[in-house]
Amino acid sequence: MLFEIDTPAVLVDLDIAEANIDRFQAYCTEHGLRNRPHIKTHKLPVLARRQIAAGAVGITCQKISEAEAMIAGGGIDDVLLTYNIVGAGKLAHLRALAQRVRLAVVADNPVVVAGLSEAFATVGNPLSVLVECDTGAHRCGVATAAAACELAMAIAKAPGLVFGGLMTYPPVGATAAVQDFMREAKALCERAGLVVPVITSGGAPDMWRAHEAPVVSEYRSGTYVYNDRSLVTRGVCTWADCALSVLATVVSTPEPGRAIVDAGTKVLTSDLLGLSGYGHVLGRPDLRVDQLSEEHGRITCDGVTGLAVGHRVRIVPNHACVVSNMVDAVVTIRGAKIEGPVPVAARGMVR
Repeated sequence: MLFEIDTPAVLVDLDIAEANIDRFQAYCTEHGLRNRPHIKTHKLPVLARRQIAAGAVGITCQKISEAEAMIAGGGIDDVLLTYNIVGAGKLAHLRALAQRVRLAVVADNPVVVAGLSEAFATVGNPLSVLVECDTGAHRCGVATAAAACELAMAIAKAPGLVFGGLMTYPPVGATAAVQDFMREAKALCERAGLVVPVITSGGAPDMWRAHEAPVVSEYRSGTYVYNDRSLVTRGVCTWADCALSVLATVVSTPEPGRAIVDAGTKVLTSDLLGLSGYGHVLGRPDLRVDQLSEEHGRITCDGVTGLAVGHRVRIVPNHACVVSNMVDAVVTIRGAKIEGPVPVAARGMVR
């Protein structure tokens, strides 16, 4: 029973997670999209293998060390790294990784392309490199379709590399912008004599609208496996679809309208994602997690909380992805049945 679990603890309901995996895979299959889930949400090889078993073509990772942790147990042999790889040490690790899995990376500038080329010029199999495109998020990515084509041609000419396609991580609500940018970039590349094997986009908030950008052939969503408060607020899912929650114990009730739990920023994270407060208390929409310090979480309400010292609450965090990286292990459950702890294999893998 859940009362046996020491707190604070991160719970993952496998029944819900597996249903989420199957639901989005069915959507991708229906719309002819390759599903390449981003594993930074769960960081668990067991769930990555479950996603692949359901039909995913491979996984997306952000960092090399993250990918290394994910493939260590076997069963994962296709990885896309959606991050510019810079530096001799990282390139050496990338070469080693390429010997173990089918690998693709991204680049948005000639310096990164030159480094990749130097590292792979003497390797038997060329490295697939996709051009990262900025479709409105203003993070990484070339700013125009013309620039995407120019960099694609440079990749195609670079020793040790092969042009692998186009990639973007758009802002929320930019599905139409993705279609416009990628359609133009694809046309320019093809006019220049290049084949564009893959056009990959991503983002959980717009995942159910992915088909509205038909130029996209592959979709990368991460948070859908767990879901969180930010996605419920956006109407992407319901509380019943949230597989990850934080189990916390009330340790103090200084006032009728205020209770303190043993989960602070080191478990729930300080991410707001545009929201007010730091999580949703399941079954108690009247309560607010309105303040966090490192080890304390404050719960308030307009009247009386009804909580007492020793009571337990389950909190759906604003942002599930960061919570996964906060703990050494999650406690897997199925409803009220405890399955057991599972180490977070890629925790802290940020290089």
